[in-house]
Amino acid sequence: MITGILDGLKSYGDGFKIIVKYKLWGYFLAPALISILLGAAIFGAAWGIADDIGGWLLSYYPWEWGSGTLLKIANVFGGLFVGAFGLIIFKQLVIALSSPFMSLMSEQIEKRMVGVPQQSFKVSKMLRDLVRGLRIALRNISRELFFTLILFLLGLIPIFSPFTTIAIFMVQAFYAGFGSMDFTLERHTNVRQSVRFVRRHKGLAMGNGAVFLLILMTVIGFLFVLPLSTAAAASETLKRLDLPAGEELV
Repeated sequence: MITGILDGLKSYGDGFKIIVKYKLWGYFLAPALISILLGAAIFGAAWGIADDIGGWLLSYYPWEWGSGTLLKIANVFGGLFVGAFGLIIFKQLVIALSSPFMSLMSEQIEKRMVGVPQQSFKVSKMLRDLVRGLRIALRNISRELFFTLILFLLGLIPIFSPFTTIAIFMVQAFYAGFGSMDFTLERHTNVRQSVRFVRRHKGLAMGNGAVFLLILMTVIGFLFVLPLSTAAAASETLKRLDLPAGEELV
């Protein structure tokens, strides 16, 4: 798994070279617009909900003494809680809604790396890509929220906090990498087969997703991280796919 993680980390260099070489800059526009609109909606809602969560937590405090200080702490805790889960939903929905565009980008990369003919553009295919992207996103959101919540609650115990922080990051990295890899896998596998493939190469998913998250945390990273992650994932995923006879990487 360590080798896979390292491959996922290093693949971003190859992904950037692929984008430059094949002039794929046009694929950056749609994910950037989707990220801006969706981010404003989700984090605007999170900002308003944080105080409500803080008040709800304080309602379980039975004394007046220290309630003001505790309310401030509860509001901060509520903000972090909502922000963390907002980030999960944000990145998965951006991946899902951008799937028709990232699938086209991945197909362009595969056409050049493998030499297979590119399929003609069809609205029906675009809709299928979107439906599959939403299906994968809903599956990943439910699992990612579940594991993150368990780890978050475990992290309330001070002795476990350092470990759960790392574990939460790796869980989120895995599912982010999953989404980027599936843009290539969707042309070769169904959803169940895609899940098995990513589990078999979970190190690659974690490595790809770890860089995805680190870039996402920068001020402007959300504007370009998904196409870069898609290119990086495509180059490594194609190397690991059992391609039919006659389809060899060049």
